[in-house]
Amino acid sequence: MPDRPEIVCICGSTRFVDEMSAANRDLTFAGVIVVAPGVFLRAEDREADGPITGEQKAALDALHLRKIDLADRVLVVNPGGYIGESTSREIAYARATGKPISFTDPS
Repeated sequence: MPDRPEIVCICGSTRFVDEMSAANRDLTFAGVIVVAPGVFLRAEDREADGPITGEQKAALDALHLRKIDLADRVLVVNPGGYIGESTSREIAYARATGKPISFTDPS
């Protein structure tokens, strides 16, 4: 038996906030430690005073790569098979660092 629970990093487009939340919930109930995006840019833009800056976006992207570093594996939430530019970068990073990757929609 492992001395700690598995850690999974959720990746995917922030347009899938509901799907990411469901995956987070399911994994958490399964005893997994989940790390995931903390800011959902599309939802935040609708509610915030203004759009996120390029500097903030770059900082969030770098922070998410550190979350991948912490994880034992990566789960890509990709309904309909959609994978955007940022998620593609995260997948490439995870592969380069040897992290196992699974997808919610393997097509």
